[in-house]
Amino acid sequence: MSSVYQINKGVNRSLEFKGIRAQYIIYLGAGLVLLLLMFVILYAIGCNTWLCLGIILPAGAGLFLIVGRMSKRFGEHGLTKRLAKRMLPRCIKVKSKSIFYLKVKSVGVLKAN
Repeated sequence: MSSVYQINKGVNRSLEFKGIRAQYIIYLGAGLVLLLLMFVILYAIGCNTWLCLGIILPAGAGLFLIVGRMSKRFGEHGLTKRLAKRMLPRCIKVKSKSIFYLKVKSVGVLKAN
């Protein structure tokens, strides 16, 4: 008997959902959870259901647009690289030349007998 195996051609590809790639899916999921919690809080304090939907639905659409635009603009790892680059200092200021001088302490030399 011969077996037929399917080949997964997307082994090393990043996860993608409707054009949103990699870590942006996590940002989208976290935003949707926050919107859900906001809806629950608004409903629990007694706001009208239509008012709650009027607030949450445009906020969700805006979230999709912003995250999709960030995904297209920065790419898979671009936002992480940009945030890491912002952490680097632009220049290093040294007010003394003494750190560039070699300070060697005298070390005794061992002689073999």
